[in-house]
Amino acid sequence: MTNLSVAENKISSVKKYLSILESYRNHSVEEIKRDATLRGAIERYLYLVCKTAIDLTEVIISVSKFRKPTTMSESFVILEEEGVIGADLKARMAKLVALLNVLAHEYEEINYEVLYDVLRSRLQDITEFVETAEMFLNLK
Repeated sequence: MTNLSVAENKISSVKKYLSILESYRNHSVEEIKRDATLRGAIERYLYLVCKTAIDLTEVIISVSKFRKPTTMSESFVILEEEGVIGADLKARMAKLVALLNVLAHEYEEINYEVLYDVLRSRLQDITEFVETAEMFLNLK
């Protein structure tokens, strides 16, 4: 499988996860707090969409032969340095890395107000990143 095929697969997965998450957007924060099954599904798909978007950065870096990152957040720094994304998108995506770490490692108790905000207001950041990646890789 070529790196571009890997990128296409990552993009397809991100879009699938975003679509699933969209179906949860109309739930209130109270419903999310109260319903463990709903909460678990949202947490899992947020984890998957964040992780897959970060994996996509690694594919872009590899294809483009940019320097290798030492952290997940640094992947977005490198993409900004190389002109793939702007500083604003880099900053927004870095927040998703922080969310991924909380979801994956339970560093702290999950703040469901933050989870709700991501679900309602931050998914478009990932959509913007994917669209930018598609254009950069000439996949769109």
